[in-house]
Amino acid sequence: MNKERILSRDVFATQIPSGERITLTAGTKVHVTQTLGGSFTVIIDFGLARIDGRDADAIGEPVAETTTPAAPASDGAPDPEAIWDQLKRVFDPEIPVNIVDLGLVYSMEIEQIPAEGYRVNVAMTLTAPGCGMGPAIAEDARGKVLLVPGVGSADVSLVWEPAWNQSMISEEGKMRLGLV
Repeated sequence: MNKERILSRDVFATQIPSGERITLTAGTKVHVTQTLGGSFTVIIDFGLARIDGRDADAIGEPVAETTTPAAPASDGAPDPEAIWDQLKRVFDPEIPVNIVDLGLVYSMEIEQIPAEGYRVNVAMTLTAPGCGMGPAIAEDARGKVLLVPGVGSADVSLVWEPAWNQSMISEEGKMRLGLV
């Protein structure tokens, strides 16, 4: 995909790969290169940026669906499959494969916290330790996990052990990247 668009209003964006928050002003020309996981990767005059799906209207796209169709289990606990489904909606803005199929999510645990409900703890890594997008990707994952019914809080931690490598990519991810 490579659609040229003009922003109809100011939007906050995340510069890639630094992770710096920037403002793109109305009238800015962007080229949409990726629309995965409810966000948009765009080429701007000085590099790449990611625009959140809630600002899709500014580039003439429909606002992304943010809810999950899953229902809570009968005891109110979140459905683990629904959490994994939400994590599969999180993408590195430079790679067209979700973080689960990239092998970046090392663990996902649900714990019941008295008087708080259920907290989801996710441990994930990045393809490179110096990636400035790490906090933005982790926050995107946290936000998507919080959409699952029954989840009261979520913590997404960036970890570096074991070090990520291409053998961690799922077969589906390898096919998408042309590695198979």
